[in-house]
Amino acid sequence: MAQKRRPNDPLLYDDLADEWWKPHGAFAPLHWLATARAGLVPQARRPSSVLLDLACGAGLLAPRVADKGHHHVGVDIGESTTRLARAHGVDVVRGDVCDLPFAAQTFDVVVAGEIFEHVVDLESTIAEIGRVLRPGGMLVCDTLADTRRCAFWLVTVGERLPVVPRGIHDPKLFVNPQRLQRLCAEAGIELTLRGLRPSIPEVLAWLAHRRDEATMRITKSVGMVYQGFGVKKP
Repeated sequence: MAQKRRPNDPLLYDDLADEWWKPHGAFAPLHWLATARAGLVPQARRPSSVLLDLACGAGLLAPRVADKGHHHVGVDIGESTTRLARAHGVDVVRGDVCDLPFAAQTFDVVVAGEIFEHVVDLESTIAEIGRVLRPGGMLVCDTLADTRRCAFWLVTVGERLPVVPRGIHDPKLFVNPQRLQRLCAEAGIELTLRGLRPSIPEVLAWLAHRRDEATMRITKSVGMVYQGFGVKKP
């Protein structure tokens, strides 16, 4: 049971360390999103291709991109998460996504899954992505929109249901889609956006323990959960 902490406290992830790999645990929706973002990760175009997994958590992306041909590097601030990610094959280091411990133009792919809505300094995070991404490299990301609808369903409602851990989000940090595109453009990345939502029948089946995972469907609206992908200019 997680201790009572302030919203968006990184220590919540250590409190819930045992939940990461449970199909019906507190982080189950992160598995669904990891599958969706893995579908956008391209195959490696060179033998030494490297993928950076920002705020990699317990390494949920690892088995979903294992056949893509990239060396999978992760960075995360948590002690328990880095340990779990390493156990699942990620070459992980502890670090801050606002100040990445990597040289410029190191990575062929950067994946930023459900992290932008947790950082206080989004500008520095995006600038760091642009710095470490190789020209022609791809950014794949997903985050939460700064809308009242998103805050209501993901926090007011979601954190009272077995789909979102209590206190895991601070709605004040939710991300405006147009702002995200602008910051990425400043970093040399033209970002395409599209909405995501889970299949309602599959969520109901998951709640009834008849499925271990729900499929994320693409939507036109970017007012809730949304996904981005784009290539850094050569």
